[in-house]
Amino acid sequence: MAVNLRLTPEMASALQAEAERTGQSQQEILREAVTRHLHLVDDEAPVSDRDRARSAQVVRPARVAYRKVKPRLRLPEGTDSLDLLDRDDRF
Repeated sequence: MAVNLRLTPEMASALQAEAERTGQSQQEILREAVTRHLHLVDDEAPVSDRDRARSAQVVRPARVAYRKVKPRLRLPEGTDSLDLLDRDDRF
């Protein structure tokens, strides 16, 4: 079921910060919060596949939190990636 949710700017900012801190998607965080609020699982039980894998020690959490990356490469004006692929020096 799809739901539209309107958040205050403070809530939206906190949700985005938590997503960046944990590496989880905002949807995952919201689903987990709703699941816990409705008591559909124990508070200590892992909810997401990622949480289950972490608790089983199949994977470890990231050493560095998710961060936005600024693009470093810019194509010259009027050039696109297809122009780069369509070259004579390629096999």
